[in-house]
Amino acid sequence: MRRPLAELAAYQALRSHAQEIEKRTLREWFARDPKRFETFSRELGHFLFDFSRNRICERTVDQLLALASECEVESWRDKMFAGERINLTEDRAVQHTALRAAGSASTEPGMSQNQILGRMEALAGKIREQGFSDVVHLGTGGSQLGPRLVCDAFSDEARFGLDMHFVANADATEIDRVLRGLDANRTLFIIASKGFATPETLANAQVAKNWILQGDRAEKSIARHFVAVTSRPERATAWGVPESQVLPVWDSVGGRFSVWSAAGLCIVLYLGMPAFRELLRGAEEMDHHFRTAPAKQNVPLLLALLDLWSRHFMSTVAKVILPYDTRLRYLPGYLQQLGMESNGKCVDRAGGALDVPGSAIIFGEVGTNAQHGFFQYLHQGSPALHCEFIGVVRAGHSHREQHELLLSNMLAQARALMCGQTLEEVQARDRSPHAEHRVFPGNRTSHTILIKELTPHSLGQLLALYEHRVFVEGIVLDINSFDQPGVELGKHLAANLLENLRAQGSVQDLDAATGALLEFYRRHA
Repeated sequence: MRRPLAELAAYQALRSHAQEIEKRTLREWFARDPKRFETFSRELGHFLFDFSRNRICERTVDQLLALASECEVESWRDKMFAGERINLTEDRAVQHTALRAAGSASTEPGMSQNQILGRMEALAGKIREQGFSDVVHLGTGGSQLGPRLVCDAFSDEARFGLDMHFVANADATEIDRVLRGLDANRTLFIIASKGFATPETLANAQVAKNWILQGDRAEKSIARHFVAVTSRPERATAWGVPESQVLPVWDSVGGRFSVWSAAGLCIVLYLGMPAFRELLRGAEEMDHHFRTAPAKQNVPLLLALLDLWSRHFMSTVAKVILPYDTRLRYLPGYLQQLGMESNGKCVDRAGGALDVPGSAIIFGEVGTNAQHGFFQYLHQGSPALHCEFIGVVRAGHSHREQHELLLSNMLAQARALMCGQTLEEVQARDRSPHAEHRVFPGNRTSHTILIKELTPHSLGQLLALYEHRVFVEGIVLDINSFDQPGVELGKHLAANLLENLRAQGSVQDLDAATGALLEFYRRHA
């Protein structure tokens, strides 16, 4: 059992170091060191990673790497890739990286990933031959966030005459709006649920089944309209999905890591198997880098440690994801779940309470929309938040001047957060009253990630990069990043409350507020 994080020598050294450099500003650091960007940036394949706008020096990086060493990050990384059961609360291996490793072995019984990919491709070909015009992906959380992100990012490149729709919410308004205007005879539904027991997904699947059966449609027509992606195929077939249209997912792959699995069937249908394989290949390349690159060149490791530095030693409570490309508009939500469901925990691996801050809040929005939403807070609000800007060099369109307008906004915002604006600088340009209201403290940190071109390959690299950052943070915090007990608690309570909601008798064994809200619903429903 590891000692608590706060007691580790490297952590204590970082605490002292943070106090030593607390008063230094990013303006000063850049003014004193013309090579700061070269020192604190890395190029890797399609990417340029700039972390020079963190409040760090070379000694900071050295001490962060010492912390990673003391926490045995490298050993835990090797255990994950070797298929050891590092998900201790569920006694499972963590196998999402095996999904994109060509020819890799898995600890899972049943189909290999190569066999699953073959079935996905064959099923996609069969579906396309049946004349469907629309595909509705039914899933929630990780079962839809990744597939939706990928499909939306490359929707301009869809090749097969299919329109793709996603339904996640238990609110039936969502599925009603999607179904409105669709032709039931030409609509296919993908039910993506790892345990084939997710209440929201199954409720939407039942609405879909009723919609298909309405009017004179015969029950036997149901089979061709449904595909299931699940680790419990017997439940899917009992529901009514033909065995030939059930694709397996591994128990050792959590929902938020499942975009690489059969949950990506909608990607294969919409974009084609070559695009899906490129997504996997990009992720595999990032896996290789994470496993083999020296620590000072290891981008996922460095960025994860800087996330910890920002949260634990620079008092940053939130990380803001800011993609300046509409094709990445679903990335903030995807990363929010990946980070906050994995590491949003206060219990360490031994079952004790964390003695240090947990992971940061994650939220975001696509630029430039975000500038007109919450950037005022980023510049002048308290406390300061850490920003992550993501830009694409080559646009996905022909409007070069507008693309340059977009990227100039991204670069300007990162610079403005770093430099701020003094009273003297305001008054030098404008002598109007209330100049003090336009003073910005600056010294607000950010990363910038530039991607040469957004392709399935580069997106696969990007998503794998974030997965490994989450993994490293979890190891340093000494938590299990691969379960989600809070989600399970909510499901359990919701099932019990549903019975109360529908019952006619008196409400018992509930707190006063919950009981009163239920009674109000009953009176007015």
